[in-house]
Amino acid sequence: MGYVGVPPQSGFITTAKQRVTSSTNNYVDLDHSISSLADVIVWVNFVKQDSTNLSLTTSTRITLGGTLTASDIVEIAYLGKAVATQNPSTNSVTNDMLVNSSITLNGSAVSLGGSATVGGTNTPAFHVHLSANQSISNATDTKVQFNSELYDTDNSYDNSSNYRFTPQTAGKYFIYTQVYFDTGANNNNIDYAYIETRKNGTAIMDTMFDFRDDRDGRKFAINSHIVQDFNGSSDYIEIFGSMSANQTGDLRFGGASSVNKSHFGAYRIII
Repeated sequence: MGYVGVPPQSGFITTAKQRVTSSTNNYVDLDHSISSLADVIVWVNFVKQDSTNLSLTTSTRITLGGTLTASDIVEIAYLGKAVATQNPSTNSVTNDMLVNSSITLNGSAVSLGGSATVGGTNTPAFHVHLSANQSISNATDTKVQFNSELYDTDNSYDNSSNYRFTPQTAGKYFIYTQVYFDTGANNNNIDYAYIETRKNGTAIMDTMFDFRDDRDGRKFAINSHIVQDFNGSSDYIEIFGSMSANQTGDLRFGGASSVNKSHFGAYRIII
């Protein structure tokens, strides 16, 4: 006949039990550690023993009310201690069942049932910006002095003297920057402007706006990004910019304390 309700599982849960024979001691040693006599039920020759006649000598030994003979049979049932014979079916285990559990995947820890981390973190990482305008000379390569840090996970960026990123962890890094150019006088007289990403003093990426065959520019931002390998010891990155305009004064990289007009950042890529 068919089942009424949920069909029975293919396995079952049984309570752990222990049987002692041929003992002539006044105690029994337990297969499982317990914290109190309330964790077990003890039978001697199939008669349940009153816990007041027993004492828990250690977590794995119960002293009986008398001395056993070789023909006596002692049985112990462990309450709340179960032995599982039921295997979960395929794809039946969810993350909610794995709270506070963890596994190791390719040598890296993976936390389950909560926030997970696989393969490490994207550090060292940093993000900085110009907190105020930086004056520059006409048509002159100038290092952008990004001085205000939003974050710098490993203290790898120098925001006070060299204005460079020197990570001490080898790997591939995503590098990004934006530089805001402004004449200050609000005149449309910028001929061209460009930024360079320099690794160890050599340009590896440049981006340019050139207005010489059209109308001159007034104010704008140039951005750039690139992926680079770092050796984790001496390699460093800096940002330079230059602007050519039909005026001699009030040329600048735009900055502000609360706005990322000009900014620079990088982080290690996990591959």
